[in-house]
Amino acid sequence: MNAPVLDHPLTRAERLKQETHALHERLDTSIAGEDPFATRERYAAFVEIQYRFYAAIEPLYRDGRLGALIPGLDQRSRLAAARSDLADLGRAAPEVASLEIPAGQGLGWLYVAEGSTLGAAFLLKAVEAIGLSETHGARHLAAAPEGRGRHWRDFKDALNGAPLEDDDHVIAGANAAFAHVQELVGIVMPPR
Repeated sequence: MNAPVLDHPLTRAERLKQETHALHERLDTSIAGEDPFATRERYAAFVEIQYRFYAAIEPLYRDGRLGALIPGLDQRSRLAAARSDLADLGRAAPEVASLEIPAGQGLGWLYVAEGSTLGAAFLLKAVEAIGLSETHGARHLAAAPEGRGRHWRDFKDALNGAPLEDDDHVIAGANAAFAHVQELVGIVMPPR
């Protein structure tokens, strides 16, 4: 059977989704396999993974070149919320060095970080079962003031409209980001 013919070229965000699908699925499967919402202890390990990722990419949120492409970028970081969540869970925030992200890949890393806000609605429901909420222990999962859908659409629209010479670097960045989080899962949540 032939693949359907698209009547329009893929947007940058659509291409990123397509090109990162395998790594994204692998990561989701490995995290789900660790049952991160079974107990507060398991969830605390999940939050530590999130915190380590956010801390490693925090400089991207303050990068003026990226900020010129993504309006309000400096307001999108969830690092402080994840730090507060760790404190609520009785876990110290680890020291994390910023990653040296190659030029041109930053938007790909941000795509992964910002895309995680959509699935956070389902995760928030799961943490309610262990007595946590968007005001205690799960702040980093809370919706943006304008809502999850609008927050993501605004990012996606800016991503799609960014004047770039080549999307391959952005795709490489997104794949590297998914691989980095997968590595963090292995470090923070080793198989039981």
